[in-house]
Order: sequence, then C-alpha cells, then structure tokens
Amino acid sequence: MKLSTKAQHAVTAMINLAMNNGIRPVTLAEISKNQGISLSYLEQLFSKMRKAELVEGVRGPGGGYKLAKSPEETCIAEIVIAIDGGTKAHATAYAQSGQTQHDDAAYRAQLHQIHVTHHMWKILSDKIYDFLCQLTLAEFSDTSILNKLTSNDEPNNDLEHIKYKGLSATSF
Repeated sequence: MKLSTKAQHAVTAMINLAMNNGIRPVTLAEISKNQGISLSYLEQLFSKMRKAELVEGVRGPGGGYKLAKSPEETCIAEIVIAIDGGTKAHATAYAQSGQTQHDDAAYRAQLHQIHVTHHMWKILSDKIYDFLCQLTLAEFSDTSILNKLTSNDEPNNDLEHIKYKGLSATSF
C-alpha cells in the first residue's frame, strides 16, 4: 500500500512538530523549508489537521503550530484519515454495465464479483488501519532512530524492529 502524497507530507510535518514538542511552536514556513513544499500546500494540510484536532495554532510572535496531543497519543492513522478522509485502500467503482434487466445472470454475477472485491478491500483497509493505529508519532520522532536512518544514502530496513501483533514494518 502506498499512502497519498498529501498524507506522506502531513505525517512528515507532524513528525517535525513532535520533534519540537514542548520546546516551541513550529511555523509552516519552517516546515515548508524543511520539506521543500509550498506554504499554501501546507496550509491546506494543516487546515484539515486543525479540524481533526491534531494540531493547535499559536498566535503572535513566536507562534506557529504544536501538537494537540502528546506524540505518544497521536497515531499515524489519525493523520492519514484527517488528510485522505478515510481508510480506503481501494475505491470500488460501481459503474452501470449497460444491461437493463437486473435479473440477468451475467449482471448478477458481475454485481457479486464487485461485492466480493469491495469486501476484500474493506478487510485489507481495516488491517492497514489497525496497523497504522499502532504506530505513534513518538516512535518516528526519536532523533536517534532518525539520525541512524539518515546516516547514509542507501535505503535500509532499520525500522524493521518495529513489530505489532505479528506484523512488521516490512509486512506490506
């Protein structure tokens, strides 16, 4: 499964906030510079996260955004849902087949297949959601892990040690 680009940027921005949690609010300009994405794009993401009560704005000099809850209490699934609007791993299109008789055997078979496929994706979405619910910002804002991950340019599996109820970070 691949998360949307918006969800990826939102999670990364939230990790940035978690790393500064309790120290000071972080401005969107700082996050924009760190992530290399536009300020207006971040404003859209933070608007959704503010509505989902994941972040709080701090006004005035030295203002910016801070986490509404502790990093330990903020799961990755909450961020994804706030941005993408749900846990759907797949959107099933219920297109009209062009047949006019609903009692046609081929039409009923097609509807059954759509139902089975939709049900399968619902189960998968639920499992992915359960997995993401077990991952918190605290685990990804630990600077010792982040320093290890960024110490070389080659991708690695240093997060493989994170396991939840029989699932590992590399299970997907």
